[in-house]
Amino acid sequence: MHRIGVISDTHGLLREEARSLLASCELIIHAGDVGNASILRSLERISKVAAVRGNVDAGSWAQTLKPWEIVTIGTKKIFVIHRLGDMAVNPASEGIDAVVSGHSHRPDIRYKEGVLYLNPGSAGPRRFGLPVSLAFMETGPAGICPEIVELRV
Repeated sequence: MHRIGVISDTHGLLREEARSLLASCELIIHAGDVGNASILRSLERISKVAAVRGNVDAGSWAQTLKPWEIVTIGTKKIFVIHRLGDMAVNPASEGIDAVVSGHSHRPDIRYKEGVLYLNPGSAGPRRFGLPVSLAFMETGPAGICPEIVELRV
């Protein structure tokens, strides 16, 4: 089993509760709108990090982030992108097991053509009256089991 933490839209704010929850993960995926490089450095002190660039990530620090990335953990392929509408591939035909995205600030778990689509919601400043949240994925022989966790703010 592999435990993956999924976070997005921190917008420069990494809450202590998020740090504590992510401490149990062997990988942290950040689906963009990081906000600044210090967020990534803080996450890297917790675990290995895979991050993509979001629409608010600007400046020289953000240029090292790719607009999308495929992360492989065990036998599972995870496509990571900030804005789902920018995805130019068909995940099902590419053998992708899960798509992780952010941008909308709306936590969401759904399946399409056998592919998991996971949006952890926003872990940064509360916006649009939506919950502040992050997600986890447990991967193993049975597949990928997602969970969204609302943070206390």
